[in-house]
Amino acid sequence: MKLLFDHNLSPRLLDQVADIYPNSQHVFLIGLDQADDRVLWDYAKQGEFTIVTRDADFNELSILHGFPPKVIWIRRGNCSTNQIEEILRSHSENIQVFVQDACLGVLTLY
Repeated sequence: MKLLFDHNLSPRLLDQVADIYPNSQHVFLIGLDQADDRVLWDYAKQGEFTIVTRDADFNELSILHGFPPKVIWIRRGNCSTNQIEEILRSHSENIQVFVQDACLGVLTLY
């Protein structure tokens, strides 16, 4: 399972969760941090990534265009990178099930 972290999440997450989400990427590190959401959407789709974001825009793209790519929408207010890491770790089983379920497109985590 490969995650693509949106620009609104820290690139440090890659190292922090590499043990459970290997081969993940961050848009900043691949030069797409200023790219339009649709470009990121297409990149994720082609690369078979699941997008991780704090932004409602990808939820809306999923509604408009369907999936893949799948979207993990983190909806917790202001929180640290360590708290985001904890969310991703504590929900790792749910994320695994979500990624494998062909009927689901958006997973909302708090």
